[in-house]
Amino acid sequence: MKKLLPHIYLRNCHEPLAFYHHVFGGEVKNTQTADDVEMFKGHDGKYIHAELHINEDCVIYFADVFEPIKQGNNIWLVVELESKQEIESVYEQLSENGEVKMDLQHTFWGATYGVVKDVYGITWELNYRK
Repeated sequence: MKKLLPHIYLRNCHEPLAFYHHVFGGEVKNTQTADDVEMFKGHDGKYIHAELHINEDCVIYFADVFEPIKQGNNIWLVVELESKQEIESVYEQLSENGEVKMDLQHTFWGATYGVVKDVYGITWELNYRK
């Protein structure tokens, strides 16, 4: 397997994409809206595709969802972070208006680890191995 790319479908995708861009940094690329696309008629301004390129190995795809979904219970995203400062910053930002599922803590596998369900219902496993 060359890469595994998470694809997150959310309502009003612009706002969550901006939030994750703020949390993780990187660059938003390859955005395509539903404007003037016949099969998405009536959904002008909505994203049918957007990418957050955090670095060359970490890319998250985003899209607006046009049908009923139950958010957050069908996917958890694991993020391997590079420093104590980075994991603490990401944990703090994702926790704001979210729900801490497991406090940031030292683990038996020699890492700092925590689990947070963010304000958009996405569950993030944060891991930093020293």
